[in-house]
Amino acid sequence: MKLDDVDLRILKELQRDASRPASEIAELVNLSTNACWRRIKLLQESGVIKKQVALVDPAMVGKELTVFVELRTAHHGDDWLESFSEGISKIDEVVEFHRLNGNVDYLLKILVASIEDYDRVYKKIIRTAPLHDVTSYFSMEKIKETTEVPLDKR
Repeated sequence: MKLDDVDLRILKELQRDASRPASEIAELVNLSTNACWRRIKLLQESGVIKKQVALVDPAMVGKELTVFVELRTAHHGDDWLESFSEGISKIDEVVEFHRLNGNVDYLLKILVASIEDYDRVYKKIIRTAPLHDVTSYFSMEKIKETTEVPLDKR
């Protein structure tokens, strides 16, 4: 789908607050309500908008500790990766899971209540598959956080 300036403005507004009615978004992007609603539906149907969610403050639900975990492995076969990916994906506390290039093979972002809680998750991670190295980093301060994808004109 080719996005024009109006689509990008709609997406920016939706990323800021998708709970607003189409009429309010329409006014902000200078469209009629119907035209705006149709564009939003097309953005959803085409997959540009993957889903709409409520963003929960982790600290307000007792998940005050963010841990970034670097994983290195000596295994890189398809079967190993499938088994490992399936195992890690089942751990609810893992909120992001990335395969990387370079010196680190995988990076996890984990939300937990405490260091003891992380230790429980750590034990789940190391049981998923053979790993060469696991390095954990505890976030001391969140300086910037956003869920908004940068939408610059191409």
